[in-house]
Amino acid sequence: MSDIENKIYDIIVEKTGVNRGKLRRDAILGDLNISSLDFVEILFSVEETFDIEVPYNANTQDQDFKTLGDIISAVETLVTERD
Repeated sequence: MSDIENKIYDIIVEKTGVNRGKLRRDAILGDLNISSLDFVEILFSVEETFDIEVPYNANTQDQDFKTLGDIISAVETLVTERD
């Protein structure tokens, strides 16, 4: 597990209280009962933690990020581009 993945999982647990054992790259966000408000708070925390801006459109949330892996991959790419 990468440092980025680990930090994202920490943020999700902090913001939602989801059991960390349920967090895997292939976990579907809807199956984790992450509300849209929680999701936005997670994204804000991710942006602040990694000093990046995640492109996100609330109207197309399901298309952009279906799984935790989608979020992790996007953050890994943005961090690489930033550096």
